Amino acid sequence: MPDHLPTETIVHEVPCVCPTCGGEKFGRIGADEREVLEYAPSHFKRIVHVRPNLSRRACETIVQAPMPTLPIEKGRPGPTLLAHVAVSKFCDHLPLHRQADIYARQGIAIDRSVMAGWMGHLAALLEPLSARIERRVRAGSALHADDTPVPALDPGRGWIKTGRLWTAVRDERPFGSTAPPAAFYRYSPDRKAEHAHALLAGCRGFLHADGYAGFADLYESEPTTGVPRLTEVACRAHARRKIYDVHAETGSPAAREALERIARLFAVEADIRGRNPADRRDARHRRSAPILAELKTFLDATLATISGKSSFAGAIRYATSRWAALTRFVDDGRLEMTNNAAERAIRPLALGRKNYLFAGSDAGGRRAAILYTLIETCRLNDIDPEAWLSDVVARIADHPINRLDDLLPWKWSLPSAQCKAAREPARRRAATLTYGPHSDHNS
Repeated sequence: MPDHLPTETIVHEVPCVCPTCGGEKFGRIGADEREVLEYAPSHFKRIVHVRPNLSRRACETIVQAPMPTLPIEKGRPGPTLLAHVAVSKFCDHLPLHRQADIYARQGIAIDRSVMAGWMGHLAALLEPLSARIERRVRAGSALHADDTPVPALDPGRGWIKTGRLWTAVRDERPFGSTAPPAAFYRYSPDRKAEHAHALLAGCRGFLHADGYAGFADLYESEPTTGVPRLTEVACRAHARRKIYDVHAETGSPAAREALERIARLFAVEADIRGRNPADRRDARHRRSAPILAELKTFLDATLATISGKSSFAGAIRYATSRWAALTRFVDDGRLEMTNNAAERAIRPLALGRKNYLFAGSDAGGRRAAILYTLIETCRLNDIDPEAWLSDVVARIADHPINRLDDLLPWKWSLPSAQCKAAREPARRRAATLTYGPHSDHNS
């Protein structure tokens, strides 16, 4: 059992009379213990904020403690409830209407539309933190990017259209960096190339991505510098998947052999994960480069022996036409062989889409992108997103704007009760309201 769990001990006493001789005196010689994991159901509670009015007759001064800042002014939900609803939907893929049904069983009636409004307020409140995560990701030298369709209601036309959620990921842990990983998301109503450009605005370095044509302009040399903004690093997992589909459908021995050769490349990557860039580059030159040369020869020879219109030929051409981008990782230890970092960041979106089916509007898609940015970045940094949201939502309105970065997931730590108690009197003193003729008098 984990050590952090609260413990409840139940002692089972034996009868006070001996069943053999009828005696009543026993001496303890030991005890047997058995641990059982139990679940305490979550529950709602009502918090009443009482602010007494105090007066001082001598100077006719009236004082009252200020009302703590609420996440939604004049709203009902507290920070922890907002965090729970957000994490349930955007991390655990539980649609709002299902949450409403769960809460109704506890005697709390919260309409789905009300919770949707809460998520809008929450996204607006936390958007500055999302923007800072976005800025950090774009500053990376090697990024991962991908997108996925998201159906969205189109109220003006009365049907569902296909929007897109894009992601860009910065994760330098595979080459031993201690820089915290981060992911940000962006919604667009369609898949035009301009949205891919907006996703990566200001980025320079290397881009791990699939073969989406919208990225192509980013790989071209700029007129002013003569070098491209981004250098393409193609995804070996995408190329492998096409060959795997052929093998699964036809059982082709040549496709199986290609998969076995590619598996040897993945084995090398598993061995060098987490090592510094120089060691990774040396290991790839020594171990991966010969495998790649043999694989290229094998694919070219196989392509010459099969029908050019077959699906296997198409899979081979997909790989060989991108060979330079697929092998770029060999010469730079900061690069990955695949775009799996972005694929993992997209997976929660795909799981959620199966449950909540569509976004309510383009605005809903943009709000979802903000909350996915915050929650997925927490997960990448091994931070409990619900604990982080509960604390940050309660603090952010009163937090100094010039110290907003302190609330980012990789810098955040849950304040202790002592720290909170120490901050509270100072905050209240600073905000004490004084009325009466002696306005310079503090109480």
